[in-house]
Amino acid sequence: MPDRRSYPEKFERIARQTPFPHLPRHTRGHVRRLAHHYRFTLQELRTVTEIAQDLAMWRTELSGLWPLDGEEGREAKKSRLRNLQRQWQRLKHEPNRYRGVAAVALPKPVARERDKGGLGLGTCPVASPRTRCCNLLTLDAVDNCGYGCSYCSIQSFFSGHEVFFDPHFGERLEALEIDPERIYHIGTGQSSDSLMWGNSHGVLDALIAFARRHPNVILELKTKSANIGHLLRRPLPPNLLCTWSLNPPLIVDHEEHGTASLQKRLQAAERLARKGVIVGFHLHPMVHFDGWQQAYGDLIDQLQRRFDPADVAMVSLGTLTFIRPVIRRIRERGLDSQILKLPLEETNGKLSYPEAVKRELFRHAWNCFAPSWREQVFFYLCMESDALWQPVFGHSYPDNLAFEAAMKRHYMEKILSRVRSGRD
Repeated sequence: MPDRRSYPEKFERIARQTPFPHLPRHTRGHVRRLAHHYRFTLQELRTVTEIAQDLAMWRTELSGLWPLDGEEGREAKKSRLRNLQRQWQRLKHEPNRYRGVAAVALPKPVARERDKGGLGLGTCPVASPRTRCCNLLTLDAVDNCGYGCSYCSIQSFFSGHEVFFDPHFGERLEALEIDPERIYHIGTGQSSDSLMWGNSHGVLDALIAFARRHPNVILELKTKSANIGHLLRRPLPPNLLCTWSLNPPLIVDHEEHGTASLQKRLQAAERLARKGVIVGFHLHPMVHFDGWQQAYGDLIDQLQRRFDPADVAMVSLGTLTFIRPVIRRIRERGLDSQILKLPLEETNGKLSYPEAVKRELFRHAWNCFAPSWREQVFFYLCMESDALWQPVFGHSYPDNLAFEAAMKRHYMEKILSRVRSGRD
């Protein structure tokens, strides 16, 4: 048996390869004592620290599930580790219960200029041939987001709190080649929030001019902000769509840190709809928690009371879907969050809710909408398996191209209706 005195040095070396440095200080102390007592291997330490970080985010102490009580030996260690994993899984299958007020202090983002060296249209960063995808094209007007949503995938593409603007964005956008014979659907909310920064560095002016020059482009600004002042002051082309990601107040307060409240988002959407802008809503990600049916039902009831479906282009439904780098980043940040407190299953190369849970979430939302909304608004599932479409909507598309064509056709009909009515 190796000399126990050599283990502390080994621990310091292997701990850096796990979430250990990101654990709360008191949890680090307990993990260190457990590791020294049981002489964890790298894999065992990684398992324990990942679970410990999840527990800390869920306001549960590792020491309550694995106390240091003097038991020794390999079999005792294996038994305790199995018990910890069972309790962790049990907690993941319990309904999330949010309590108290989430007080998360976000570092202030630092805006900088950085020459990107070029500008082109990309594809949706989370697109997969194994999910039904609308083939959205992306335009990175800003790099990195200043909000602190616990589940954010942008955090795995960028590091730190610096947000970058290309000083030549406007001229590069003007030079972007667009085929006048083709219909484009372009979104600007994939690498940052589309409206959080307003017209900083002339971004919105450049996008408005771009949409006006190219009436065959459906330009979608997606946001969780209420920063619409610049849009209210400017004449806007009818092919500029403004869409909001929505969640019940409980999720906004606990998981979408720094963003506008649900009411402020809806008020902003109302003001732009009155101006003649086509709006849309993304119930994405839907989160399964104690009371979710009532919460999402209330949210959808508000939409139907406050908006005319003739003014709404789309409602998308989607839920939490992670790639492993995002899960690692969530644990590194260590926010007070229950977003990983779910029974993750591998689906189409990503980790998400079991299909039965997704079907329950989406069917509930769909059933809350009145026939007038189902007839006039384009509903779709975002980044989900085509197997879910039929059980939720009662129809599906044979492939991504058919889905893309149906979406563009519906959006263009709404846009042309605006043009004919003179509301642009």
